[in-house]
Amino acid sequence: MSDTIVHVNGLCKYFRTFKRREGVAGALKDLFARTYHQVKAVDDISFDIATGEMVGYIGPNGAGKSTTIKMLTGILVPSTGKIEVNGFVPHRDRKHYTKTIGVVFGQRTQLWWDIAVIESFKLLRRIYDVSQKDFDARMALFNEILRLGDFLHTPVRKLSLGERMRCDLAASLLHNPPLLFLDEPTIGLDVVAKESIREFLKTINPQFQTTVLLTTHDLADIEELCKRIMIIDHGKILFDGSLEEIKRRLGKINQITLYLKDKAEIPKIDHLNAALATLAQNHPPASSAASNGLKLEPVDELKCRILYDRNSIPSEEILRQIVNTLEVRDILIEEESIEEIVKKIYTQGSEALVAPN
Repeated sequence: MSDTIVHVNGLCKYFRTFKRREGVAGALKDLFARTYHQVKAVDDISFDIATGEMVGYIGPNGAGKSTTIKMLTGILVPSTGKIEVNGFVPHRDRKHYTKTIGVVFGQRTQLWWDIAVIESFKLLRRIYDVSQKDFDARMALFNEILRLGDFLHTPVRKLSLGERMRCDLAASLLHNPPLLFLDEPTIGLDVVAKESIREFLKTINPQFQTTVLLTTHDLADIEELCKRIMIIDHGKILFDGSLEEIKRRLGKINQITLYLKDKAEIPKIDHLNAALATLAQNHPPASSAASNGLKLEPVDELKCRILYDRNSIPSEEILRQIVNTLEVRDILIEEESIEEIVKKIYTQGSEALVAPN
């Protein structure tokens, strides 16, 4: 594709490591004899990212996310495979390539620790050869959205985590790179700081067609920012597609939360259980390997929830059984959250994605 900015094909990264023996005697033995084995951190992955896309790249700890990002930014050299980003091979053309990308690592800063934030920005302006006119225009935009003005003259070491992350994000975009890598940009931030960063990215992406590859454990970031997600585990990509597709394929379980009117309704829960059992028999799953997922669980004395597969059992039939059996103060119907869907993939692996519908 002509608008592809990131092209990855058959990418692998192997690390050679050994198991350390315990104790002083073990350490001495390790000096003379070690048994090495090879760890596949990234195992034959391929994908393309188009200009202007915002893609979520997620997976459990140790899945290979950060290793992939480090290869894409030129920090690590791939063991095998091909990477081409914006016309560059990152590890080979690193000097010129780094001027075309922005990078934010949640636990590290690219700002100078002991000088004022504005002085760091001025140094970066010279490093990236940004004109004074462009610098002033971008600083005005960043200040408007990220509200940097209150601490531009504060040393970086005196900033809170949220303030530093906003400054790091601005610093990574001072030179208007076409591609931005974000590795856990909202880690440890409060709700207000997270929302500020999300709103900033929502503004920058369409205005400058900035392509964003985002890794995070906060799936609210993914839902707010990304239409496409890639899920990696044990070095392999398990899913690459739209957020809507994964919700359609795996987000089949609905939840109805019941708030009972008073304690007099508690004995009637057994009657509701019996009615739901009959309902389940009348709505068998589409295949013998599947399940209609119908289950009633107590939450506390006056609260319980019903889980069910909405593709097997219509919601209105469950609601009819509820109102015919119990008196309730309130009923809340919720779809399965993206956290639950992704947790299912983390725990079941690729089997979750091929499970019968």
